[in-house]
Amino acid sequence: MTSLQVKPRTDSWVLATWDDYINQLNDPIYQQAKGYYYKGHMRIEMSPVSFDHGQDHVIIIFAVNLFVALKQIPATGLDTTTFRKIGVRECQPDVAYYLGENAKTIPSGTGIVNLDQYPSPNLAIEIARSSLLDDLGTKRSLYEELGVNEYWVVDVQEAQLLAYSMMNQGSQRIQVSQVLPKLEVAVLEEALQRSRQTNQAEVGAWLLSQFQ
Repeated sequence: MTSLQVKPRTDSWVLATWDDYINQLNDPIYQQAKGYYYKGHMRIEMSPVSFDHGQDHVIIIFAVNLFVALKQIPATGLDTTTFRKIGVRECQPDVAYYLGENAKTIPSGTGIVNLDQYPSPNLAIEIARSSLLDDLGTKRSLYEELGVNEYWVVDVQEAQLLAYSMMNQGSQRIQVSQVLPKLEVAVLEEALQRSRQTNQAEVGAWLLSQFQ
């Protein structure tokens, strides 16, 4: 029996064993939730439902997919996929990418990505509306320890993108992507801001003009 006698608060880090965490995720009430586990604490996030969060999610995926297609960078993008180091760490970034030689690392049919068997994604992205401080704090440390090469946080309220290059379990703010060479953070931020004023077809056309 789980040691947690009541449902944990969502959107908060709660002291828990790994078994507590897995048992909570298996509860049907959390079927649509995102889960994180780090340093003996779990965090369960209910799926966001805001218009701006969904819009920014689509724009970032479109921008990255367009860039890798035009630059012929091998890539596999993943939407809300679970990455698990059993008993130690787990995350479900909003978006993740395997790039270059890692693009075909994960075979089709895989459910949860076992990080004891497969590498961490090259790029992890969180879309933050109410979770910004946590995405920039604890989750950033989590991704550092998972060995993600680059981490982006989209600040939905400010239409801003904060990008970090990660190495040796540390991170540094960057203005040009290292895993997607020559992709400027400023261009992605401009796309997010333009999406507030116009439709996504026009944003896509503008991105095409910037990437070609």
